[in-house]
Amino acid sequence: MDKHREARPLMSESNEDYLEAIVKLGGTVEHSVRSVDIAAHMGVSKASVSKAMTNLKAAGMLDQPFYGAVTLTEAGYDYGRRVLEHHTMLFDFLHKALRIDEETAEREAHLIEHDISDESYEKWAAYVGGLNL
Repeated sequence: MDKHREARPLMSESNEDYLEAIVKLGGTVEHSVRSVDIAAHMGVSKASVSKAMTNLKAAGMLDQPFYGAVTLTEAGYDYGRRVLEHHTMLFDFLHKALRIDEETAEREAHLIEHDISDESYEKWAAYVGGLNL
């Protein structure tokens, strides 16, 4: 298994993006999100969302009745929340602490969130926590 992913199940960047988007849209184990809203948020087709939801359902990350709204499982919610948390911290550090413009900070936080190890993230987050951003 990839050393930097040791504490997380192996998930494609695309699937991580979908889980992050569902959490960002308010999806939890109790609150569902419509596929059309996921598509609009991510700027992708409904067919792309459907394929991704099939993959995530097979991975045990979400529940979705045939053509119904998406509800995350505990594992899916935890994973998506963690990806969103990583993204938010990285964006805040790049934009607020380093004063990188929003567009660049957003793009680069997205790149880093997928590849940073849990250990490095924890140390970085502890450091950023002391900055009072």
